[in-house]
Amino acid sequence: MSAANHEPVHLSLDVVVNAPVEAVFDAFTQWANQGEWMLGTRVEVRIGDGRSQDSQIAGWTGLGPVGFWDTMTITRWEPPYRVDVLHTGSIVKGTGTMEVLALPEGRSRFVWSEGLELPLGALGRIGWPLVKPAFVAGVKRSLRKFGRLVETGTLPR
Repeated sequence: MSAANHEPVHLSLDVVVNAPVEAVFDAFTQWANQGEWMLGTRVEVRIGDGRSQDSQIAGWTGLGPVGFWDTMTITRWEPPYRVDVLHTGSIVKGTGTMEVLALPEGRSRFVWSEGLELPLGALGRIGWPLVKPAFVAGVKRSLRKFGRLVETGTLPR
């Protein structure tokens, strides 16, 4: 589906974490650990160090052998506040932003935003309203788990 033909779907979800921005940023940019908190995902660095602009990462989304690779290029790297990615895969296309905002008392808000082009043309546009609630629920659950792991310091480093 071309972005010229249809507007991307925009999602923005967040979680408040009782940890400073540096700790939150460091935790979510440990790409290999994303599978510890993001439902049905594992991430690997493909090109570069994964901690700079133009690095390429890939996330396997699925269960076991059934799923797909979501390839991404980091287009903006601003520690400890923001990472933007461009989704470049055959199924997932669009943009993503992961941002950490400082809150009072050493807390942070971690914001996960996506601007995605739906795959499968008309079928994707028809199916999105059916899939969206489960997708949103899964990301919300994952963000809550991320927050707990950061707060307890139990994410691997």
